[in-house]
Amino acid sequence: MKGLHKMTGRKIAALLAIAALLAPSLAAARPALTLTERNRAVITAFAAMFYGKRDVRGAFERYVAPDYIQHNANILDGRDAAIAALEPMFRQEGSRFEIKRIVVDGDMAVIHLHGRAGAQGNGGTVADIYRLEHGKIVEHWDILQPIADKPLNPHAYF
Repeated sequence: MKGLHKMTGRKIAALLAIAALLAPSLAAARPALTLTERNRAVITAFAAMFYGKRDVRGAFERYVAPDYIQHNANILDGRDAAIAALEPMFRQEGSRFEIKRIVVDGDMAVIHLHGRAGAQGNGGTVADIYRLEHGKIVEHWDILQPIADKPLNPHAYF
């Protein structure tokens, strides 16, 4: 019985040694995430926090670069300026932001959503366009279209 335990122990030690030698090559065999996959993870997490939880400050401090470039004519450049402009809108009673789709390609991402700031009105369809660098949002454009009371097209907006 003692010989069996020694033999088993030797075999286990040999297998562990082989596994240790193979581990780096097995890890290298796994393909690294593409830029699109990495940025999709960042944008999806940002969207959940920003639009879903309406945690403007948390989302911007975690996922947006401090020197963020803003192309909205009514908001200044910079992460802090965006937080100051967006927090009041997102805090309004009745505000809601329903994501319809997220598209990511390389360093660019688009979030298409139905947004409503406050309880009044139909809100609008929004396309927020983001550029990312090194896992952070560094630039933003937006396209806004108010939702009509009686659109002619039965599948307008979304």
